[in-house]
Amino acid sequence: MTVSPAVLGDLLDRIRSADARLVCVDGPAGSGKTTLAAQLADAFEAPVVHMDDLYEGWAGGPDAGAANLRRWVLDPLAAGEPVRYRRYDWVENDWAEWHDVPPSTHLVVEGCGAAARQVDALGAFRIWVEADDAERLRRGLERDGADAREHWLRWMTQEAAHYEREGTRERADVRLDGFGRPA
Repeated sequence: MTVSPAVLGDLLDRIRSADARLVCVDGPAGSGKTTLAAQLADAFEAPVVHMDDLYEGWAGGPDAGAANLRRWVLDPLAAGEPVRYRRYDWVENDWAEWHDVPPSTHLVVEGCGAAARQVDALGAFRIWVEADDAERLRRGLERDGADAREHWLRWMTQEAAHYEREGTRERADVRLDGFGRPA
């Protein structure tokens, strides 16, 4: 999903008006978050932290990813310390190398659980991206292969429970559909 220049311009204006340094792009898997995060990162010349790097594989779910986000990214960011996280290797099913996040005026975090309630205290700007379940599953299986179907279905159940507890959609500053249009 690529947002139009008009929608991107509006988002950038709203983020600047909110004086938010942390921009969180959240929403169910397969809805188009990664592409939007790349557009925002390009516009702000900002690094991106992908939640896919913070989950503990398929079994970890959004809650575990959000816990790692807090430990490795949010707490150091709030303390003015260097931000560093360890990437999970989905092929090896184990933690891999460490990544240093360069200091910047903005930081974009994208993925399921990126805008859990823990980001609210940091004045994060929360963007919710959504698409219907059939489209999300189609996109996911196109990316990950048909063998990942059971993983995707289990993940979709985990993320639904996460979003219900967190109220992420309702707390979002902006909502977009999976095609880059205001929702």
